[in-house]
Amino acid sequence: MLVDPADLTAADHLDAAREMAATNRPFLAHLLAEEAARLTADPATAAAIRAAFPDPNGDRLTCPPATSSTP
Repeated sequence: MLVDPADLTAADHLDAAREMAATNRPFLAHLLAEEAARLTADPATAAAIRAAFPDPNGDRLTCPPATSSTP
């Protein structure tokens, strides 16, 4: 069954992160947890999710802020 990724909730991502952690896939768990945290409205809950699934490489994936530049 195919699922539209836009329909996935924070809980869906968190469940998948737990599955990846249980099957020794810590980086995938981290990425899924980051998405769960991003979809979480409460900052304290988002921080707890991130703390539970730290980046196994010790790096944090960060994207630079969007900027608009007009010539």
